Amino acid sequence: MVKLGWLGSALLCAGLLGCASTPARVDGPLGALDIVTTPVAALDTVWQPRADGVIAVAGKPSGFIATRDTYTDYRLHVEWRWTGKPGNGGVLLHVASGPKDGVWPYSIQVQTKHGAVGDLLPMAGATFNEPLTTVPGAYPPIKAHVAADSERAPGEWNNMDVLVRGGCIDVTINGVAQNAVTIAQPATGRIGFQLEGTPYELRNLRVERL
Repeated sequence: MVKLGWLGSALLCAGLLGCASTPARVDGPLGALDIVTTPVAALDTVWQPRADGVIAVAGKPSGFIATRDTYTDYRLHVEWRWTGKPGNGGVLLHVASGPKDGVWPYSIQVQTKHGAVGDLLPMAGATFNEPLTTVPGAYPPIKAHVAADSERAPGEWNNMDVLVRGGCIDVTINGVAQNAVTIAQPATGRIGFQLEGTPYELRNLRVERL
């Protein structure tokens, strides 16, 4: 099992149409990270690891934080909770270069938005084989989770387990299978965490290559 390492220097990106590099260092349970926000923000003001292993994520400004390492076939484990009023967020799979959708990169989002946990969203033109549950042309496009809501009460820790193999993505939330797609594109890329305005916490981030 590979943990995503200790955070070294991080790349500070200014917006999505062009990036400027600025060295930064924060101790935390991920390896080297990139931060992309609008307006530009320093990683250590948004992503704050604590001695107890919990990462406080500011949730703003709008954008995302992503690993520099890329993954294709893997198991991902994420635990998160809302520290105040629950809001919007998500885990981005296969963050890749290519088209952008506002601040969001070409990727597939596993939704952690309160009330919609386990939904899958193809971002910026990403695709998968299964039909969406939103009407054609709706924004954002969504394939809703398939089982009864398994999100825990605000303030409690939630578990997300994602299995990615051969372009297939299976999502389990708190032990309940909530979504699955095949022929996902992009099929490889970085792992990211959205910043959508609401603070939250992370812990026990693990990835195992298959």
